[in-house]
Amino acid sequence: MIPYVGGCQCGNIRYEIRAQPLTLYLCHCKECQKQSSSAFGMSLTVARDAVVITQGQPKAWIRKADSGREVKNIFCGDCGTRLFHDRAYNPSTINVKAGTLDDTTNLHPVGNIWTRSAQPWVTISDEMLNYDEQPDDVHLLWDKWTQQGF
Repeated sequence: MIPYVGGCQCGNIRYEIRAQPLTLYLCHCKECQKQSSSAFGMSLTVARDAVVITQGQPKAWIRKADSGREVKNIFCGDCGTRLFHDRAYNPSTINVKAGTLDDTTNLHPVGNIWTRSAQPWVTISDEMLNYDEQPDDVHLLWDKWTQQGF
């Protein structure tokens, strides 16, 4: 599957992920609901140096997350597609918005975060790692991803 490839809706921004992702989880915070126009956002955590923009130049803006931490939101300036969340508190990784990948058929989330904000009609599986807020140790999500053979 390497490289994973993806891009924005209009096709002006294209990227590659050139290493195996570290984990995939669903975030139910109000900001992810707003930015995805859905019940949750999908975050595919990868090593920062594994993500390469192959076409175009994305734009960015910074916001405060529900956790109070700053997050740089990287998006296409033409169609507005959110591509990445760059978190200053974790400089070695970046979160790719997994729905922007060309092929998502082999992606299976291993956890849910900010479940206290989840829409009441969303079913949270007990087979996944689940957190009411931001987990203190993201390595548990990484370990579960690895255990499932990703």
